[in-house]
Amino acid sequence: MLNSARITCDFLGLREGDTALLCMSLDYIAGKMMVVRSIERNLKLLSVPPSGHPLATVNASSPLDFAAMVPMQVYNTLQVPEERARLMQVRHLIIGGGAIDEAMEAELRTFPHAVWSTYGMTETLSHIALRRLNGPAASEWYMPFPSVSISQTPDGCLVIDAPEVCPEPLVTNDIVEIFSSRFRILGRKDNVICSGGIKIQIEEVERQLRPHLHAPYLLSKRQDGKFGEIAVLLTEGSVEEARHICERVLPKYHQPKAYLHVARIPLTETGKPARQQAEKLIALS
Repeated sequence: MLNSARITCDFLGLREGDTALLCMSLDYIAGKMMVVRSIERNLKLLSVPPSGHPLATVNASSPLDFAAMVPMQVYNTLQVPEERARLMQVRHLIIGGGAIDEAMEAELRTFPHAVWSTYGMTETLSHIALRRLNGPAASEWYMPFPSVSISQTPDGCLVIDAPEVCPEPLVTNDIVEIFSSRFRILGRKDNVICSGGIKIQIEEVERQLRPHLHAPYLLSKRQDGKFGEIAVLLTEGSVEEARHICERVLPKYHQPKAYLHVARIPLTETGKPARQQAEKLIALS
């Protein structure tokens, strides 16, 4: 944990006496690591109760050099002008624990100080790579820390070798593209649809549809006797409109073979697609 803390503090240039905000539960590794980073670098740790509005009670005159939040906390903070202004003062903001949607990323792009998306997991004691969300260095590619090396399995999954924080190389379920020691996440291995010999990456198709489909939607799958699996699009909007858009913007073999209107797209508590629940809805339809 101390190694992980040192690596992060070195990467961000945090110095003794800088102020760090603890606004996440100590029941989870993200909260624990904020404390360990403060111990390792002798930071001033400002602790507030975990909530959806972590900056609501923070004095506007207190400098904040470093803060870590989940996307839900950032989203809520952006809705309140005073809290948003306070967030803009944070010198290094790291966001992890969930997906950052395009609207939030676009809003954060204008922030004057560094905003980062993190990549990591409990097994690596927090993150092992960061992606800049704003400024000239903004990118969709994650930069691993200098002590971390990456590779891929034959089926494209990311392999992490971080000997300072994890004794053995860690094979993830994230399918990635690697370029010049950086990596870009394409989707989860679990979220591949094998349809008639064609592999369809669910997240990649959803990204292609994002500029065109405005009603909430989710791509899922169901078993099929002919194709093995088929892609099924769930939408809160018009099925016919969704079908027309998919036929227009997607390659032929990536187009859903079935469409389902739902009152609400199933989501987890953190706002991620609830994919297993979606498959159950399809099976019952």
